[in-house]
Amino acid sequence: MKKTVQNLQVISNRRLNKDHALLELKSDVILEGIVPGQFANILVDKTKNVFLRRPFSIYQVDYKCNTIFILVKNIGEGTKCLSNCRPGEILSVIFPLGRGFSMPEKKSKVLLVGGGVGIAPLLLLANILHDDHHLVEILIGARSTDDLVELNEYARFGTVHTTTEDGTHGTKGFVTNHALFGHDLITFDRIFTCGPESMMKAVARLARLNHVACEVSLENTMACGYGVCLCCVTETTKGHRCVCTDGPVFDIKQLKWQN
Repeated sequence: MKKTVQNLQVISNRRLNKDHALLELKSDVILEGIVPGQFANILVDKTKNVFLRRPFSIYQVDYKCNTIFILVKNIGEGTKCLSNCRPGEILSVIFPLGRGFSMPEKKSKVLLVGGGVGIAPLLLLANILHDDHHLVEILIGARSTDDLVELNEYARFGTVHTTTEDGTHGTKGFVTNHALFGHDLITFDRIFTCGPESMMKAVARLARLNHVACEVSLENTMACGYGVCLCCVTETTKGHRCVCTDGPVFDIKQLKWQN
């Protein structure tokens, strides 16, 4: 689907916990071929202090209802405003933007690793991988059980594992402390990950050491979505690239921070 600027109607706003909300937005243009890992830039026009659009991963797509879902974590004025949207409101959205995850060409065993709000691009990815008959394992990390959301949704498409820093759910520690990153890591054909950069670097390092292909979805500040403002530039093996156009998904072999 080509990127477009649309006024999308808020169909629903479901509060998941005190910090997270899930928005369902309806398009008048037929949705098709949105790639997991692509994102949307949303205008926040109900506050005087937020001037730039806010980027959000496309969480899920309902092609029958012609809607997209956006996972919003309340971390500032812009996200607070969006998380309080009511059904019927209209949001100006540019989407789908960026390059998403690549799909395995043959049946594969894949590991999806998400940390914090970095879980957002992984649900649609898990959905498509599952429908294409790949074996999907999903590892979600959070600070505590209160920060884990939508586990049942992810479980529809694969086996879900969790880690929490305080040990209140799943394995205690970071995602790389989970047993999946032990001897069995070499049994995976691919790893896809999104979350804090330190987490992705740790996951990428173990993937590289175990010779497992790995793609990461970077979370740089993406203001325009078109590669014009240069807010999101990252250093790669081929020079500086805009995350919003050359990414946000990169193969770890492309990223200079892995060398």
